[in-house]
Amino acid sequence: MPFSSLNDRSFQALFDYASIGILVTNEQGTILMANKYIENQFGYDHGELINQKVEVLIPRRHTAKHVGHRQKYNADPHSRPMGMGMELSGLKKNGTEFPVEVSLGHYIVDNEHFSLAFINDITQRKETERAVIQLNAHLEEKVKEGSQSLANTVEQLTAQIKETERKDKELERVNTFLNNIWNHAGAIIIVCDKNGLIQFFNPAAGKALGYTADEIVYKFTPALFNDPEELKVKARELSELTGKTVNPDFEVYSALAGLNRSNDLELHFIRKDGSNFFVTLDITPLREAKNEITSYLAIAIDISEKKEAEAELRSALEKEKELNELKSRFVSMASHEFRTPLSAILSSTYLLSRYTDGDSQPQRDKHIQRIVSSVSSLTEILNDFLSVGKIEEGNIFPKFAQYSIVKQMNDVIQEVQHLLKKEQHINYTPSGNNLVYLDQSMMKHIVTNLLSNAIKFSPENSTIDLNTYNSDQELVLTVTDKGIGIPKEDQDSLFKRFFRSSNVTNIQGTGLGLHIVKKYAELMNGSVTCESDLGKGTKFTIKLKQNSIQ
Repeated sequence: MPFSSLNDRSFQALFDYASIGILVTNEQGTILMANKYIENQFGYDHGELINQKVEVLIPRRHTAKHVGHRQKYNADPHSRPMGMGMELSGLKKNGTEFPVEVSLGHYIVDNEHFSLAFINDITQRKETERAVIQLNAHLEEKVKEGSQSLANTVEQLTAQIKETERKDKELERVNTFLNNIWNHAGAIIIVCDKNGLIQFFNPAAGKALGYTADEIVYKFTPALFNDPEELKVKARELSELTGKTVNPDFEVYSALAGLNRSNDLELHFIRKDGSNFFVTLDITPLREAKNEITSYLAIAIDISEKKEAEAELRSALEKEKELNELKSRFVSMASHEFRTPLSAILSSTYLLSRYTDGDSQPQRDKHIQRIVSSVSSLTEILNDFLSVGKIEEGNIFPKFAQYSIVKQMNDVIQEVQHLLKKEQHINYTPSGNNLVYLDQSMMKHIVTNLLSNAIKFSPENSTIDLNTYNSDQELVLTVTDKGIGIPKEDQDSLFKRFFRSSNVTNIQGTGLGLHIVKKYAELMNGSVTCESDLGKGTKFTIKLKQNSIQ
């Protein structure tokens, strides 16, 4: 319904009694209109803000930037929330600051550009006095003044006629401003009767919600736009707060308005097409002279972008927290795990210098082997950490190529021979097709890690079984040992970063290897599972789909 259908009194009530600050400024940032609510918000006397720069309401530290922002907005004016992703503050006359939310609008009258702003005090809302009642009281007081001489009366009547004409023009100007506020505000404005039936529905509401005024006015309550589940939650909260049953419909609105306090809500509005968006919603009761509620004013501001920015910030903080935790755990792990191989290298190097005669070659070979083994351990730790870092950063991608799986398995077995304990053996049994289509480097890392673990946690004089079965659809690889096994209670956490089973704390390791195995298998469209019995051994199974990656 067009705003012009409201009478002058409703226009004035909408402007003066909204529990949200409203400013109208020109292109130079000079305040032309300011409602009572904003004067109370900022601690100014009635009319004191008129003709002042809008920067008087902004903390001094932000004034210079705001002038630039205002000039930029004037170059491309459009209705929008102000300061998305930032905390905005207002400056009271007494120098104190308070948090605000601002929504901007723009319109043109007689080729002159005007900006209008809804300023919402997040911490407090005060009911303003209606200018219409004050104006009527002022006129009635004038009428009751003592009688004067006929000449003076005629003179006064003439003056009053002129004043009335002036005030009519002023009212016409105010109504023009109010009409522009209604038509160009960036906020959703809804006026409904005391029973909740919508009477007025501004253009911004229609644009945001996807309805026309004809579809809504005199047919629905604002509860049409709410998420039913959110209404139920809010109804329960208000029922507990007020001690009265509040139904999950328009009663939520009237109950909130009846609390006589700021009722800013953050909730979802649902569009006609079923999509939703976040808003802050404020509900104000409009009263007649007898203080009876005749209608309600609901003002909602779209804060979807703000919510998205907050969500992105929270996500970034969580990632930063996780990264810091990873760094901390790595430093702790490295300080412990590096100490053993470095001590072995140092002691073996010292002992090598003591074996100078020709008969000491066996002792020299022994310590050289210790140095090689310790360097391999350090290299393994560093490689594991570098791999985890690349995975967490999302900077690693599989490079698929066709190659011989049998040759690769035999090569890996040869590379881990120096890790084998006394009389340990690796038994490899291939079956199926020889050629696979995988990332050769990732596959090598997976098999090396699984074989190294099997060697480490198996006793001397034991056999480790490596099997591959390759069909056109899937490669299945298993590594089975007869080692110490994994406790049942530890198996669910086996593939987490830095996790080590409770029965291997005295055996060197980083707790990163199986985490990397799982990630590499997933990157190659596969999976890894584990079967283990404590004291009997462990079997790891890798399955990689061939048809999905060719």
